[in-house]
Amino acid sequence: MTNKSDLLKGLYVVTDRPLCLERSMSVDRIGALAIAGGAQIIQYRNKQSSPAVCLYEADILAKLCRKLGAILLINDDVELAVEVGADGAHLGQDDMNIRQARLHLGPDKIIGITCHNDLQLAQQAEQAGADYVAFGRFFASASKPSAPAATLEILQQAIKELSIPVCAIGGITTDNAPELISNGAHMLAVVHGVFGAWEITQAAKSYVKLF
Repeated sequence: MTNKSDLLKGLYVVTDRPLCLERSMSVDRIGALAIAGGAQIIQYRNKQSSPAVCLYEADILAKLCRKLGAILLINDDVELAVEVGADGAHLGQDDMNIRQARLHLGPDKIIGITCHNDLQLAQQAEQAGADYVAFGRFFASASKPSAPAATLEILQQAIKELSIPVCAIGGITTDNAPELISNGAHMLAVVHGVFGAWEITQAAKSYVKLF
């Protein structure tokens, strides 16, 4: 069986409902374009829509990811991840705790958690059974402008002290991504840098080649 850590690397794209509407594109369409550019992981994130819309979109995205061999994670909603057969869930600090999420999802699913700029939270997450942790924002972010700032020093410490993959998020562009990769980030989570680009597939390729 493939080790989960081996799968958690490279470009990790996060969907954005307003960007989909702005471009008049369905979530599976933008997902397909990102996967065509080499994105390995998609996080379905939709804070605006009704549960019915989220279920519909997550389901079609899950089918797409299964077909194309990409990983689908659901933001915040473990029950939705179970319902659509996603590969796992990404949790915030105020969401269901990791041990409860594991009971719902099962041992083989992926659980990631946002740790902001706090190494202690990441260490606790690893001990609780998280498969990866995410730090950020590293740069000014259109998606999360008020998120606490993370530093390269936090990233360096995390790489040294954790045995699970580390994801960097927040304002990541192809210009600033290399310093995150060179300091050990296994994954780069990107929203606007890919889905806000004129050519989504080409934008994804530009990030992927940095690895």
